[in-house]
Formats: sequence, C-alpha cells, structure tokens
Amino acid sequence: MEVSVVKKLIQKGLTLSLITTLFFSLFLNVSTSVYAETDSLNIEAEGAILIEATTGKILYEKNADKLLGIASMTKMMTEYLLLEAIHDKSVTWDQQYNVSDYVYRISQNRSLSNVPLRADGTYSVQELYEAMAIYSANGATIALAEVIAGSESNFVKMMNDKAVELGLEDYKFVNSTGLNNRDLVGLHPEGTGAEDENEMTARATAQLAYHLLKDFPEILETASIPKKKFREGTDDEIDMSNWNWMLPTLVYQHPNVDGIKTGSTDYAGYGFTGTAEKDGVRFITVVLKTDSYKARFDETRKMLDYALGNYTFEEIYPENYQIPDSETLPVVKGKEKQVEIHTSSPISVLVKRGEKAEEVYQASFKIDEKAITKDGELTAPLEKGSKVGTFEVTSTGGLNLGYVITDGQNAMSSDVVISEDVEKANWFVLMMRGIGGFFGNIWSGAADGLKGLF
Repeated sequence: MEVSVVKKLIQKGLTLSLITTLFFSLFLNVSTSVYAETDSLNIEAEGAILIEATTGKILYEKNADKLLGIASMTKMMTEYLLLEAIHDKSVTWDQQYNVSDYVYRISQNRSLSNVPLRADGTYSVQELYEAMAIYSANGATIALAEVIAGSESNFVKMMNDKAVELGLEDYKFVNSTGLNNRDLVGLHPEGTGAEDENEMTARATAQLAYHLLKDFPEILETASIPKKKFREGTDDEIDMSNWNWMLPTLVYQHPNVDGIKTGSTDYAGYGFTGTAEKDGVRFITVVLKTDSYKARFDETRKMLDYALGNYTFEEIYPENYQIPDSETLPVVKGKEKQVEIHTSSPISVLVKRGEKAEEVYQASFKIDEKAITKDGELTAPLEKGSKVGTFEVTSTGGLNLGYVITDGQNAMSSDVVISEDVEKANWFVLMMRGIGGFFGNIWSGAADGLKGLF
C-alpha cells in the first residue's frame, strides 16, 4: 500500500516537473525570441532608446540610463520653454530683441553653428527661433534665453525647474545651447563650471522629446524645414541647411522623418533625437555618443525602420463599449432601478506584426468605490456621463519594456460612465417600494417557514 502511494506521488511529481519545465521553456523561448529580435538591431551608440510617441511605450533600449553628453539636443528644452512662453503670451513671435554683447560675441564664432548677429541689430523672436530650430544657431539660442528669462543664468534655472516638473531624471543643464561652457568666452551662466556640459540619459532625452511633441506639436512645422534663408533679401542673408540630414531632400533622407534635433561636441560625440510618422503612428528615437556624423543617422534609421515596419495601432474596444456581465448597475432611490453603463472613449493598443491583440493584452473593469453604496448601488439622481469606474487594458505578453512616462498605461484605459440621466423617484414611489419591500420580506419569511414544515 505504501509503495503504491509513493509511486503515485513520484508520478505526480514527475508530471508537475515536466509541466513546469515546459512552461518555463516556452516562456524563455518567447522572451528570448523577442529580445533576440531587438538585439539584432545592433545599435552602435553609447546610449539609445526607441519609443512610441503617443503612449511613451519603449520598444528598444540600450544603456538607456547612462548619463551622457547631449550637446545641441539641449535646445529641445529651450524650444519647450519658448513655445510655452508663446502659449502663455508672455512672449510673442513678432517681439523684437536688441543684441547683447554676450550674444554678439558668441554669434560671430563661425566655428560654432551660428548666424552672425549685428551688434546694433534688432531681431524678431520668430527669426531667432527658426535659426535655432533649423540651423542650431547658438547665438540666437542665447538671445531667446535672454528674451524669456532676462539672462542665460536665469534661464538655466528655468530649464532645470522644468525638467523636475516634467518628471525627468538623470539630467544636468548648464547652458541653453548645449555647447561646452568653455566655448562661452568666460561668460557661462552663474553657478556652472567653466568646463561643464549638458548631460542626460537616453531615457530622459526621450521623455523630453515626448513632452515637446505632445504639448507643442507645432514644433515639427519648423523642425521639418530642410533649408531656409536667414534674413532673406537683406545684406545679412545666410543659407541655413538643417543639420538633421534625415529630412526628405537632404543627404541621408528618410521619407517619414520630420524632426527633431541633432547635437555634437567633442565630449558628447554625435547624437540625434529623431521622429517619424507613418499611417498615423509616430515614433521617437534617441542615439547618444555615436562615432560619426553619418553613424547617428544610420543607427536612427535601424530603429525607425524596425518600428515603422512592424508596429501599428489596433482599436480593440470602441467608444460606448458595454462590458460583458457589467452592462448595467443597480440604482437606489431612482425612477429606474438600474442604468446602463459604457466606456467613454475607444481603446487602441500598439500591436506588433504577427501578434494578436487578444493574446498580448488583457482587459479589466474596476468600479469606483466612491460612486456606489456599500451594497454596490448607485444613488439617484444621476447625470449622464458621470464616471463610475475604469476599463483598462494591460500588456500580458510580447515585448514589455515599460514606458518613459509614469502614466503611459493611462493611454490604454477609458472611463466607464452612465449612459443616461436617472431622476430621483418622488416620495410616493419610494414609499410604495418600501411597503412592497416590507410585505415582500414577510411573505418570503413565511414561505421559508412553510418549507421547513414539509
């Protein structure tokens, strides 16, 4: 008898062990194949990241949290603060700027990217912005910092404060341009060192680009201009060719690229924050410290082609979707005893070619405890559109590297709301329901008693 029991236990143990081995083997094979595919991109940069621009979902990363020089990609923060000031109406596009001695001296250095500004010149914010966004003009960038904050020192404080507000981590802003402070002729911002240079991680750089595109999508109207003349038709006319040579018509053109910012110094090497859109899906890439001017575009192309060729959005739940087994909620004190509920917005998910959305995403419904009574009922009166819960989709398979923003998951959720108004019942109706409930309880109790007799 004991031998038989032991034999059965051994058999069960072997079966469980086999199942466990097969499960983990399958999991590891799936995981390995997913990572093998992204590893095959072989991105040759000190730091790199690829994200989807709507949700911030990470599709590839390499040393994404290594602090590295960002050079002129710094100007994305300057652009953010300028566009914010324009939206707040504290600065206007036609506002005029009189050149400071500091800006004049920097702008005359043609070994740096610059449009020379006259010492006695007056320039509009619009033309300074275009010089910065298209030609990465450093003197023009400092001029904008002075317009916004009065001085570059004040502006650097704004840059670091905004980084905190945007939730960035692992960054250091020491000037508005991305130059090494040694290039600022001894006039570098107060509180910074003479050899300091701006630094960020690939993750933080992608976060900044995400917020820039989300909050001020008009940035692309200027960032996508391949060539333009500065002060066209004047004695100061200068040809500006965009340093982003992946723009259509330029040297390393890519048909879908329309931004954002390059950067290079001896310390930072060659970096690029790129973005491209196809069929309504936009991606953001960052490469930090590549070996050459061309390499930063080659490595960016690898990531963009991978993303554009493999990922798309799929709507898996439409607006006004009714959750099975939760189409209605009970109502107390209302003219109606229940009310229909549904989602307030559609939910779309990023799906990789060959994947089925239902296999890699899972839906869940959570009721808002504050919206219901302890008995799980809504209390009339109720207003159409009032939120009663959240319907959320989460990733359960495929590549899952998280998001560059803390609320990225929210893009895959929808409020669940009441579909119609429910008026409160009058006192007579409520009284009759109470009487009906009272006698109903008596009858139910009597019926239960009779059942006990038989």
